[in-house]
Amino acid sequence: MYTLKEPASPDPLTVESMPSIETLNGIATQVRRDIIRMTNQAGCGHPGGSLGCADLLTALYFHVMDHNTDFNMDGINEDIFILSNGHVSPLFYSILARAGYFEIAELATFRKLNSRLQGHPATEEGLPGVRIASGSLGQGMSVAVGAALAKRLNGDDHLVYSLHGDGELQEGQNWEAMLFAAHHKVDNLVATIDLNGKQIDGNTDDVLSLGDVSAKWHAFGWKVLEADGNNMEEVLHTLDQAKAACGHGRPVVILMQTTMGKGVDFMEDDHHWHGVAPNDEQTAIALDQLPETLGDF
Repeated sequence: MYTLKEPASPDPLTVESMPSIETLNGIATQVRRDIIRMTNQAGCGHPGGSLGCADLLTALYFHVMDHNTDFNMDGINEDIFILSNGHVSPLFYSILARAGYFEIAELATFRKLNSRLQGHPATEEGLPGVRIASGSLGQGMSVAVGAALAKRLNGDDHLVYSLHGDGELQEGQNWEAMLFAAHHKVDNLVATIDLNGKQIDGNTDDVLSLGDVSAKWHAFGWKVLEADGNNMEEVLHTLDQAKAACGHGRPVVILMQTTMGKGVDFMEDDHHWHGVAPNDEQTAIALDQLPETLGDF
């Protein structure tokens, strides 16, 4: 599918061959580097969860999904991705640019006036790859279920993937959509949950405990898989399991244990980095830990 170009190249990756674990880890490292630079240059943004989910989105867009960078909103005859926890937009934008949906140089406009790269993804600007506005948490599950049903009606056997935060599960709309998906056997949907145990106000267990998340999803009738979301090999293996589980009468969820701020030692497992941009000194330290692999924007 994708291979790394020379580190100095600013161009999007191109489809050539099945990527190795090393290649995918290299992409994820560059994506993390993009996240740090984007939030620093903007002076705002959400680096913590973005860094933690970089391995998953790298695996999806550069190995797992059958998707088309010649973007159209219908998404017929391709796998589609729905981002529900829209505050991890720096991650999403980096992935889309690196995959070839738009020019990598546009990452420098993140959160700037009149930019297509809003703080939370929006559809009004027409940014390729963005299918829903996801500033309000809790809505993405409903959209993903609807998109999966649309594929069923269209006779399209491709899959819908979605990403949700664990703090986001405190929103009740998720649970209504989960009940609906299981009742209607929406078995072409793979939801992923970023279980980093953190949200903007602190630990999820302290703010509003989710209890036994796995047991809850089982009770709601979903096929439940679990993975270390920061281990590329395990992420790929679990996504393969998820694809194999589709088409058997149940929606699938992957519960991903991740570390907020993954890849930057002073950010890791610290909820304060949920929505705070690094200053110039912190950025220099972070970038020293994230070697440039694809060329910066």
